[in-house]
Amino acid sequence: MRLAKHLAHSGVASRRAAERLIADGRVRVEGEVVTDPARDVGAGSAVSVDGRLLEGPERRVVYALNKPVGILSTARDTHGRPTVIELVPDTDLRLYPVGRLDADSAGLILLTNDGELANRLTHPRHEVPKTYRARVRGGPVGARALAALRAGVELEDGPTAPARVRRLAPDTLELTIHEGRNRQVRRMCEAAGHPVLELTRIAFGSLRLGDLAPGASRRLNAREVERLRSL
Repeated sequence: MRLAKHLAHSGVASRRAAERLIADGRVRVEGEVVTDPARDVGAGSAVSVDGRLLEGPERRVVYALNKPVGILSTARDTHGRPTVIELVPDTDLRLYPVGRLDADSAGLILLTNDGELANRLTHPRHEVPKTYRARVRGGPVGARALAALRAGVELEDGPTAPARVRRLAPDTLELTIHEGRNRQVRRMCEAAGHPVLELTRIAFGSLRLGDLAPGASRRLNAREVERLRSL
């Protein structure tokens, strides 16, 4: 197995983050610093990260969490602010978030130690759809704004792909996108003349938020995980 994949399966980080760890010289195999993420390692190889010896692959799990506003979508924060990891009780596994939400947004986020699945769900080439409910200002959302969002809007980092959009109420939209740019839905709505007041992710691929309470989490079953893999 390639070294980067081995780290991902061991729950250290996603595949891309593992490649960065390796390139930075933080990984050793049998005591030797290795900077090639494609280096083959055997099941019994002694692999360490920052001097800590890995114990081998953890059981792979995926949790769904309803992130409240004000919680950071990161594994740890240097300023001691609350993170999504702290909301998953009674687990000693090294989880990391998939599909980040900014602190001002709420809703469905995934936490896993399965680096391969995390890479599948977040890599742009897979175009995994994510659905949001946005309450906006600027008056009732009219046909012109809906058409702009459905066609794709021009942002400072280039035009967006078309979004699937429907109006749930005069000031509330449901939008589905498959890109993952920073604060994309907020920027799209602002470009269409309707800045976001409240934003909640309600679906990630085939998985929906459902009635999961704010701050609550649940472990996905094997069928749900397999559906995510198939995306």
